Amino acid sequence: MPFRWVREDQPGHRWQSHFEATWQSYRGWFLREGEGRRPRLEVCRLRLEQHMPELVELWETLVHLTGDNTQAARMLSLYRPTPYVAGCSQAVWLRGEPLLVRNYDYHPSICEGLFLRSEWNGTRVIAASDCLWGALDGMNEHGLCVSLAFGGRREVGDGFGIPLVLRYVLQICRTTADAVAVLSRVPSHMAYNVTVLDETGAHAVVYVSPDRKAIVSAARVATNHQTDIEWCEYAQFTRSTERERFLLDSLKNTKLSAEAFTQLFLRPPLYATRYHQSFGTIYTAVYSPRRRKVLFLWPDARVEQTFDQFVEQSLVVPLMPNRLPDVG
Repeated sequence: MPFRWVREDQPGHRWQSHFEATWQSYRGWFLREGEGRRPRLEVCRLRLEQHMPELVELWETLVHLTGDNTQAARMLSLYRPTPYVAGCSQAVWLRGEPLLVRNYDYHPSICEGLFLRSEWNGTRVIAASDCLWGALDGMNEHGLCVSLAFGGRREVGDGFGIPLVLRYVLQICRTTADAVAVLSRVPSHMAYNVTVLDETGAHAVVYVSPDRKAIVSAARVATNHQTDIEWCEYAQFTRSTERERFLLDSLKNTKLSAEAFTQLFLRPPLYATRYHQSFGTIYTAVYSPRRRKVLFLWPDARVEQTFDQFVEQSLVVPLMPNRLPDVG
């Protein structure tokens, strides 16, 4: 699978090229349930203005780069988008330097593979791109790190796609407390578990859902269920409780170093290989908020990036189904 690290401080020709290369796929996703199921443009604008007003001008800029495409404008609002489900494991390491470590598990053909270093709204952000301007995980210049995992609930309701909510957090928040306040306020259209960590080591997992208030937890681990198992088949398919227990036990192991802990994400039960079933590990990310550094890992490759030394590059990583990574 190809991955790219791109720097574009303000939306311009690179974002526009990315849009042009991916729009037909996103349009198909946007229309999958029928155009009538997606909100009208005026409703999308109203909800953005109501819940994330700081992003409206940026949204307008991106829409203009699409050629003022009305369908694209509606899709980019990510208000009540087409439902989607992903896996993911994430954990906060606190011995010594705090770290946020996560696996992103999904289908390779519908992952952008773009890691963008931007400076939108005057805030430097490094984030894994999704839905063209949302974030699967990322870190801002203030040392705030966030990542998402599907929450293992079937409910779909009124709210925004979580990648845009994470983008909003990264653009306007500085601390874990700030992020928790935003995640508790902005509605999500599906259930997700959002892990937050800042440079002080303050951390939280926020369980967001469309049908109930956000639950804020001091947990250091999140997989694909919330406080209880509510979708048994999905939890079994993703081995959610097994991965959670493995991470909790590993965090208690005082003999493990930070490096050894991150290497655990490159082997089972955390590393998944069922790519054809949309449950394969696409990448591992290790966020270091104090050093403003992120390390992207695969069994046979690694890329390190910081805000001051962000190197634009491309990398092709073979993601082979049923391969068990050989990690030393």
